[in-house]
Amino acid sequence: MAKGKDHKQYEYRVIDIARVTRVMAGGRRFSFRATVVVGDQQGSVGVGTGKGADTSTAIEKAYNNAIKNLVYVPTSTGTVKMDTEVKFGGARVLVKPAPEGHGIVAGGAVRTVFDLAGIRNVTSKMLGSNNKLNNARATIRALVTTQRYEDARHSTQA
Repeated sequence: MAKGKDHKQYEYRVIDIARVTRVMAGGRRFSFRATVVVGDQQGSVGVGTGKGADTSTAIEKAYNNAIKNLVYVPTSTGTVKMDTEVKFGGARVLVKPAPEGHGIVAGGAVRTVFDLAGIRNVTSKMLGSNNKLNNARATIRALVTTQRYEDARHSTQA
């Protein structure tokens, strides 16, 4: 997918493709918006969007955008550190840690983000919105929030 780039290949999944329209003087112009989640299943995960005249162009642009928006989440325990509820746009996502062997109990875009991040045991609930892009971004924000909280807690204990 990434032509001529040196960065390693990430696994990606398309979570949404939408046909979008803009009205011009001569009529309607159609294009496609793709939403992609990328990750290496070892802690790096990102969400990106891209628009193009056809779906393959939109997916490629979304992939490159997601690579630019990668965040790192430690996955040594296989779960998240604490309960978190995060809001992004109209979407609210509740994320809770789970014991070993529990699996990923989440739906839609949230499940995809956890899977590509390498988190294997977690419980989650989408509240508020069914928008896949906002739910994916809220999930990433929840993962970053738990990481920042842990960093702050460890720095005050040192």
